[in-house]
Amino acid sequence: MEELYKYHQKYLQTVDLKLSRYLSDQIDWNERLIGIKGPKGVGKTTMILQHIVKKFGQSNEALYISMDNLFVEKSTIFKIAEDHLNLGGTHLYLDEIHKYKNWSKDLKTTYDLFPELKIVFTGSSMLQIYSGAADLSRRALTYNLHGLSFREFLSFETGNSLPVFTLNEVLNNHIAIAHELTSHIKILPYFNEYLKIGFFPFYLSNKHNFHLKLENVINNILEIDMPYVLGTNIQSVSKIKKLLLLLAEEVPFQPNITKLAGSLELNKATVSQYLYYLEQAGLINLLLDSGKGYSLLSKPEKIYLNNTNLAYSISPTTNIGNIRETFFFNQVSSLHEVNTSAYGDFLIDDQYTFEVGGKNKKFNQIANVENSFVVSDELITGMKNKIPLWLFGFLY
Repeated sequence: MEELYKYHQKYLQTVDLKLSRYLSDQIDWNERLIGIKGPKGVGKTTMILQHIVKKFGQSNEALYISMDNLFVEKSTIFKIAEDHLNLGGTHLYLDEIHKYKNWSKDLKTTYDLFPELKIVFTGSSMLQIYSGAADLSRRALTYNLHGLSFREFLSFETGNSLPVFTLNEVLNNHIAIAHELTSHIKILPYFNEYLKIGFFPFYLSNKHNFHLKLENVINNILEIDMPYVLGTNIQSVSKIKKLLLLLAEEVPFQPNITKLAGSLELNKATVSQYLYYLEQAGLINLLLDSGKGYSLLSKPEKIYLNNTNLAYSISPTTNIGNIRETFFFNQVSSLHEVNTSAYGDFLIDDQYTFEVGGKNKKFNQIANVENSFVVSDELITGMKNKIPLWLFGFLY
């Protein structure tokens, strides 16, 4: 335990409290068991370390453990929790719990037998909270952390505290909102930078090496996290990586599962399963018809890379139309249901139709569609039902 407390203090010394993520203020930290899921690189570790510093300072009431720590292999979550309680501990923070074998079973036992201990754990976005050896759905309050919104990126870059707007506020008051925000910030240069490097918080450490770091994150997800969480083997990882590169060449991609299966020398069911894995890992987004959930028997209507940073990193060509749609899909889907539209590019919450394009985009395609909007890039402020694309980055 002494070594674990030493590592805990070392981690706390690295924490920068100046920049915090949106989710930190939304979490009910008083719950007994909290799970925080999210794709690799979005800032889960930093967020919980910031919380520990703010709430506990250097006190040993809290203990932070990275589950890939070699000292953890010599013990169990249950034993560590028991020892921590005996030493006066009250809170346990377990980072990257998917790297710990039988994590759900051990966590359930610890939760049930130590009601006085509060536990927070983080894990891959692929983490199965609701299945496995122990179903934690009735015990854990689970949150999902997304990558940086454009609003967060702009706040970090300018030092300004910027407000969040609901989708309804954006749709109904976008002219006034845009005028207020652009009166003191030149939005478009920041927006163009965000599209290239702004989705992952680690851009803050070194912008020049950002895409190299992002490639490392992608490889880490495919080669380490997937085997830990999903049990994929080396051969599967190789095929999944090839599938991701094939998709990156074509996005937004209208999939022909049979053709993809032939290219990868796999059957269609396996390709569908791999698409699901890539979506759960936060590497792609699957656009479905309204009312459909993704299953191995259905196919998505379109496939996008999850965010524009990925497009600039691994796509051989960066088509501006794809970038616009990828940004819109990524930011809006964090809080809303996004589906295909019979008339425009996207249908949101079965209610609003959106056509995404450049600043000269017209309403021709959606002229007679109720609750329809044109979303335009390179636009500072809009008019009527024509809204600047960048404003959809203020939803969280």
